[in-house]
Amino acid sequence: MSTRPAPGTEMIFQWRKWDGSPHWRHECVYLGADEWGDWVGQPIGWHSIRPGAEFYAEASNVTLVPPSGDFALTVNRDHPIGMRVYIDLGWDVRWTDDPLLATGIDMDLDVIRLEKERDPVEGPSGTWVDDRDEWAEHSIRYGYPADVMSRLEALTLDLEDRVRRQVAPFDDATADRWLDRLEALGLERSRLDA
Repeated sequence: MSTRPAPGTEMIFQWRKWDGSPHWRHECVYLGADEWGDWVGQPIGWHSIRPGAEFYAEASNVTLVPPSGDFALTVNRDHPIGMRVYIDLGWDVRWTDDPLLATGIDMDLDVIRLEKERDPVEGPSGTWVDDRDEWAEHSIRYGYPADVMSRLEALTLDLEDRVRRQVAPFDDATADRWLDRLEALGLERSRLDA
């Protein structure tokens, strides 16, 4: 196991695609670890960027990096559209030898849970699996191995079920402890500070 930074230390979570090309790069802060894995946070106003897109966090969020290395669970507080849970299915999600850098391969599929109902024109409400079309397209483009695909498809359905039932760590109480810890650090930024 690689060394972790001290809680409160700024760090980077860098995603890439299967072919090694860069994907999302998130400014984060290390929060600590519990029985589920390591937790990092992104305060309001912190930056995320990928080729062709960027945003500044509009809501405090924490991300669990579990030891299994096959997903990252992000939980938001007071998100503008009510997005509470966003799970990125991944591969080789882990800490590098650099304690200020966690990385992973984004595997397209996502599990999402919204807290509030939306107009059907805006998109789905509740809990669902997203980006199945991207998964199908990229499985051909990148040549995902069949065993990786089978494992992640089964895991996606399992995660969707656990998110629906709010089984820990996919319950509100587990993430809220880490969100409270993040907000207590007082690290919010305005876009002018970035």
